[in-house]
Amino acid sequence: MPQTLQLREYQRVAVANWFANNGRGTLKMATGSGKTITALAIATELYQKINLQVLIVICPYCHLVNQWARESEKFGLQPILAFEDSRSWQNKLVAGLYEVRAANRTFLTIITTNATLMGDSLRSQLRYFPEKTLIIGDEVHNLGAPRLGQSLPRNIGLRLALSATPERHFDEQGTEAILDYFGPVLQPELTLADAIRQKALVHYLYYPILVELTAAETRKYSYLTKKIGWALSGDEKVEESDALTTLLMQRARLIGAAANKLIALRELMINRLDTAHTLFYCGDGSVEGATRKNNNRQLTETAKLLGSELGYRVNTYTASTPSAERERLRQQFESGELQGLVAIRCLDEGVDIPAIRHAVILASSSNPRQFIQRRGRILRPHPGKERATLFDMIVLPPDLGRETIEVERNLLRRELRRFLEFADLADNAGEARVKLLQLQKRYGLLDI
Repeated sequence: MPQTLQLREYQRVAVANWFANNGRGTLKMATGSGKTITALAIATELYQKINLQVLIVICPYCHLVNQWARESEKFGLQPILAFEDSRSWQNKLVAGLYEVRAANRTFLTIITTNATLMGDSLRSQLRYFPEKTLIIGDEVHNLGAPRLGQSLPRNIGLRLALSATPERHFDEQGTEAILDYFGPVLQPELTLADAIRQKALVHYLYYPILVELTAAETRKYSYLTKKIGWALSGDEKVEESDALTTLLMQRARLIGAAANKLIALRELMINRLDTAHTLFYCGDGSVEGATRKNNNRQLTETAKLLGSELGYRVNTYTASTPSAERERLRQQFESGELQGLVAIRCLDEGVDIPAIRHAVILASSSNPRQFIQRRGRILRPHPGKERATLFDMIVLPPDLGRETIEVERNLLRRELRRFLEFADLADNAGEARVKLLQLQKRYGLLDI
């Protein structure tokens, strides 16, 4: 353990409960509350208790491999980073496993990706992992997908899963598979309120920004909502209806890319041009009225509005941004050279940029995991960061009349519960609640 590191009480309890559960279990802790450190503390204690020989960490993305490498080096580990081109790591892995089994080496750490886990280069070596091996599944909800679940090695008995949201959205079978393999969710489950109370995350201000659809968007929204209503009244189960899923995704994209969000963004940022450390979360739909097909993503329009029109120093940060470029952008963002980053999805899981002080959510999916992950990104502590500020753009569903009001109410209920939960934990809870009251009144959801 690094000498400067002091585990929080909930981390110590989590470590003890994993051992009490015979070396298996899932840690469900709010994003940003120190799951990585807790996991490495478990590995450290295992090494001391049973002479643990191998640690293998599985991450969904390449940037998380590098993040884990940085953290593990603080614990004196020298990890083999097994991802992308196998020629760069396979020989090291083969040699390392041989040395461990021959007792010429005391410890081996491998950090890899979900994609590499499914490939032959790593799979062919799994049988040679010794009995004293610990497998850690990071952002474990991803490992509930059938092919990934089948790739998890059954010969490794010590297992630990990490996620703020181990439950898979609309996939009970996948959730069950995760908990069957790694073990049940252990106490303490650390909620956002717990994490803020324990100073693992910072306090925040929450400002919902209500946005109306344009006339053209309203017509399309009305058409999709009616079709959703017909699909819901059919005999099919909601989870099993491909047609319903497609309709819900189309409507979510329409809401995500609502054109008036850019007008609201301009009004917001025109008075915030002297701020820095701002993150802009975008959707992947197209913006109504954009002319060129390849230039119609909300990300592009947002970056153009902020950079070209308002002179706010921003850059885009997406899944296609190369690793080296991401690191450069992260450093520029932290130093203030860049005032903001405009991102799609790739910042939702695991990326650690604690310098984020302000965030504008232009679009989010109905999957609660995305909302929970983003919250944690924004609230991570950082020197000099006493409080974060979050602006959340919420589309006001148009009044479509009696035939669709029930469909709308049911679809909105779950979304609104999430907004209200976030409002209630904010330092300006009363102000945020009043803003959301407009939405509750329109749809008769005052009971939430």
